[in-house]
Amino acid sequence: MRTSWIVGMLTAVLLLGACSDPSDGPETAPPTPDVPRAATTHQRAQTSPSASAAVVAPRVLYLGDSLAMEAQRVLGQELRRDLRATYTSAPYSGTTLCDYLEGTGKKSLVPDRDKAAALVRALHPDFVVLQFWGNAWGYTWCMDGISHAASPQKYFSRYRADLKRLTDQIAAAGGERRPRIVWVAQGPDPITPDRVRRVNELYEEQAAASGDVVADAGATVAPAGSRYSWVQYLPCTAYEHEHPDYCTQPDRDRTALHLDKDYLHFCLAPTTPTPRPCPVRSPGILRIAREITRVIGSS
Repeated sequence: MRTSWIVGMLTAVLLLGACSDPSDGPETAPPTPDVPRAATTHQRAQTSPSASAAVVAPRVLYLGDSLAMEAQRVLGQELRRDLRATYTSAPYSGTTLCDYLEGTGKKSLVPDRDKAAALVRALHPDFVVLQFWGNAWGYTWCMDGISHAASPQKYFSRYRADLKRLTDQIAAAGGERRPRIVWVAQGPDPITPDRVRRVNELYEEQAAASGDVVADAGATVAPAGSRYSWVQYLPCTAYEHEHPDYCTQPDRDRTALHLDKDYLHFCLAPTTPTPRPCPVRSPGILRIAREITRVIGSS
């Protein structure tokens, strides 16, 4: 029963172009999406007349894969409300780090105008938030067919190299106003928990080496005391009790993080062939967004 659930779930994720890590991923990458520039969001916080002049509102750029795609609207709301941030998001589903690199000379799921360095030069952000599940099965051309299932060692070596390269490109694009990178640590994966653990360790290593920071948003969607144990439900937090729309099963004092057939995404509406921000209130997304916002506010 457990096996059939996992197989069915992975099939659905593959068809929708998500970013999990089955070993039998598609043999060829999908066409490069022609996403208009207007599809990204660029919103400035409204400054209250009573707001303290001492508070400096940060400029935040948010990039990533389908997890960022579904969370982008909620993160913007949290950043604008709590930090009065100017916010831009340009996520692309199915991507990994190399898709946001400039100068690869290869096809990519991210057009040149939305490469990380290009957006840093154009927007001069104070923070660049990078949220990637860690595409592990060669969905994008830029992975050169490297997958975790086929060669974990090669996969992690490539991921480490891309972390450094992307960091260097963002730093160079920022120049004297180098933005601080916020790497978002991912939540548990029921299929390859050790892979996610190692990816998160690579984020920590790179952040420490370059003076950046990790937002352990993944811990907010994991059981207390069991960081890499995947669950569909968690006890409602105090915030979720105060905002009942986010405590989906108050009679059982628990809230849903995932739909029954999607272990990866946190949107409580089904994924669609056309990627979109999550259209419904989803506790997992809000938990992640609030932790990213907290880390930026304290950095």
